[in-house]
Amino acid sequence: MKPGLKNLRFNRKLEPGMAFTIEPGCYFRDFLFEGTVAKNMGIDLKYVNVDKVKEYQAEVQGIRIEDCCYMNDEGVVINLSAKMPRSADEVEKIMAGKME
Repeated sequence: MKPGLKNLRFNRKLEPGMAFTIEPGCYFRDFLFEGTVAKNMGIDLKYVNVDKVKEYQAEVQGIRIEDCCYMNDEGVVINLSAKMPRSADEVEKIMAGKME
């Protein structure tokens, strides 16, 4: 089995009327960057700036941005959360009550 596929939770054909989420995540966890675990997960550490990861670990353990989607009767996928705030500035403004 290819790395990452064992965690795939949706392996059927999308059909009109279906709702689903797309949930990418980036996690700054020590065990992900240990040699054996990284290798087993298909992570090539030569592409990872581990010092930068450790810098982020102090404040953030990870980030996840989810999209809720729906396939309409014509087979077009509509992203129901496309208008949600995504950038750090947008989220900070909402948290401060300065953005509608």
